[in-house]
Amino acid sequence: MAGIVHFSWMFRYMEEAEHAAWRAAALSIAETKGELGWPRVAASFDFRSPLRFEDEFEVAVRLVEVGTRSLQYGHTITKGDVLIGTGRIKTVCTRTNADGSMRATEIPADIIAKLRNVLSVAPAVS
Repeated sequence: MAGIVHFSWMFRYMEEAEHAAWRAAALSIAETKGELGWPRVAASFDFRSPLRFEDEFEVAVRLVEVGTRSLQYGHTITKGDVLIGTGRIKTVCTRTNADGSMRATEIPADIIAKLRNVLSVAPAVS
């Protein structure tokens, strides 16, 4: 009603940037679904300026932390020179057990290598 993008969309924008990075690395999260899962275990976003309907903006994504079983992405959303905000998403690599439960597992080395080729590994924006 106020013409401002609802806060929940920031998480959708960050996730779409993550998926675009996977595609740029010749990977697909969807193609690993039969074997691996990538549930989110943490997500945050710090707002600096409002994003309004029909604004054109960019989402930059980088690897903030690469663990043996988890990845943490840092995101920066900008509209021109204006910082809209920064966010983080942490995901864990999992395998599904026969009973349907999930267990954390090591991220395959080829996935990490391909992601590092397209995403910078940089400290988070504070």
